[in-house]
Amino acid sequence: MRATIWLFPVALLIAGIAVADAPAPDEPPRLREIAGRVDADELHATIAKLVGFGTRHTLSDTKSKTRGIGAARRWVQSRFEAIAKDCGGCLEIVTPTQTVTGKRIPQPTEIVDVVAIQRGTSDPDRVIVISGHLDSRVTDVMDAKHDAPGANDDGSGTAAVLEAARVLSQHKFAATLVYGVLSGEEQGLYGGKVLADYAEQRGWQVEADLNNDIIGNTHGQDGVVDNTTVRVFSEGTKSNETLEQAKYRRYHGGEVDSPSRNVARYLADLAERYLTNFHVRMVYRTDRYGRGGDQVPFLEAGYPAVRFTEAHENYTRQHQDLRSDHGIRYGDTLDGVDFPYLAQVTRLNVLGMAALASAPPPPRGVDIEGAVSTDTTIKWQPVAGAAGYRVWWRDTTAPQWQHSQWAGNANTATLKDIVADDSFFGVSAVSAEGYASPVVFPGDAGAFGESAKTP
Repeated sequence: MRATIWLFPVALLIAGIAVADAPAPDEPPRLREIAGRVDADELHATIAKLVGFGTRHTLSDTKSKTRGIGAARRWVQSRFEAIAKDCGGCLEIVTPTQTVTGKRIPQPTEIVDVVAIQRGTSDPDRVIVISGHLDSRVTDVMDAKHDAPGANDDGSGTAAVLEAARVLSQHKFAATLVYGVLSGEEQGLYGGKVLADYAEQRGWQVEADLNNDIIGNTHGQDGVVDNTTVRVFSEGTKSNETLEQAKYRRYHGGEVDSPSRNVARYLADLAERYLTNFHVRMVYRTDRYGRGGDQVPFLEAGYPAVRFTEAHENYTRQHQDLRSDHGIRYGDTLDGVDFPYLAQVTRLNVLGMAALASAPPPPRGVDIEGAVSTDTTIKWQPVAGAAGYRVWWRDTTAPQWQHSQWAGNANTATLKDIVADDSFFGVSAVSAEGYASPVVFPGDAGAFGESAKTP
């Protein structure tokens, strides 16, 4: 059974009616309207333009006006500028840069991200990020000369970022939205680190990074055609967990309740409620086996982050020279992208960003009491913008939140005859308009709002 992040109308919030007595909750109509603005034709136009740069390899030409990573970056910046003009200057465009060397970057090279920032109206330090990487590659990761169209890897993610900016910039949100088009992913996840460092230097309270990488194909190499499912990868325990935190977590639980995991559950619920015949397959893993993406540097910095990837990958279209061999066409070309499917994945990203940025921040200081008792008490610190709170619990082996109780605007709730030993617990904050935060698991294992430098 999937958890539903209940969206209560104001009257119910004021009355504090228990969930058992409440009518079906209203849904903020703005979310459905926003999701409906995503346009598959816009996504197609973006990827066609990106493919036209020939290669976007990180080590490719930066001076040409028509070919290489430099031309592609400048075009992305121009798109952000056009979107900003359409919204009355609501976007600040920045280009965080670091010069790096490494195993796949033998000579000092500038890694340049192109980032648009849409400031929140009332909670601007709280940040929701969407990201995708601009760079592409062929079979030889060091080959910066031959054509590397990168239509799906990761033109699809870049297109999702630009489309999210186009759609969401027409609305205002409490929290800040950040749209990141990153470079250097194929050479060592450098672009993700550049943006994570930029966030940390500016004191951003990153609530979630939604990283999109390879999200446009529906014809798997295994022969399966699936246009109804997207995988969302999320880490189980925090990458920056201390030894003391790990000791406590091993005893009390939390291995499957990191903030990233509860963001993934949040996205799965949004898909079920707002998208037709489209579902999240949650994967309890930071990334695909033996592989990585730009969400990893965010996790290493202590920020919640997930990765979106299509349900069934086709490896003949990833990291391949353009060629035909024994009747098989290799290469990441435009015809390998299913644009209606890509639009659905993009809608889910847009829904997630809009819902998170409209909701109150996740509660802090969540804790439970229930040792040697037939009841469980859960406590939390009040957060700005919350009209009320909802307490959640589930069996310790259940993948999704199963049960809930409305707690009104209190900062504690007692669950009668619910034994703490047998369940996992959490709490979410809900605004007067009905927007809910992700569920927060008690203790350090589930706490949002930390960074690598937090003591």
